Amino acid sequence: GLGTPDLLNTLEDLGDEEFNKFKWFLQQTDVIQGPMTIKKSRLETTSRWDTVDLMVQTYRLSGAVEVTRRVLKRIGRNDLLLGLSVIRPRPEGESHECQ
Repeated sequence: GLGTPDLLNTLEDLGDEEFNKFKWFLQQTDVIQGPMTIKKSRLETTSRWDTVDLMVQTYRLSGAVEVTRRVLKRIGRNDLLLGLSVIRPRPEGESHECQ
């Protein structure tokens, strides 16, 4: 399944400008479609790592993935959604990186 590293990798694929937009959208209730947005003051200086942590604390992991997908659509990075699809092309526990 998806984990925190998947979210972090996704945010690391964003440029600085896109990452700032990402954080701005996290504060828009119409995007999040729920009562909980993360306070602006908490996001202003956060790194990608801290932002993932905040999202997971606020929305739990499954919610954080969903929110990330919504925001990526808003900032025009649909290409990154593939990395966050719940269906993974390879079986669990099998890694092609370290052969």
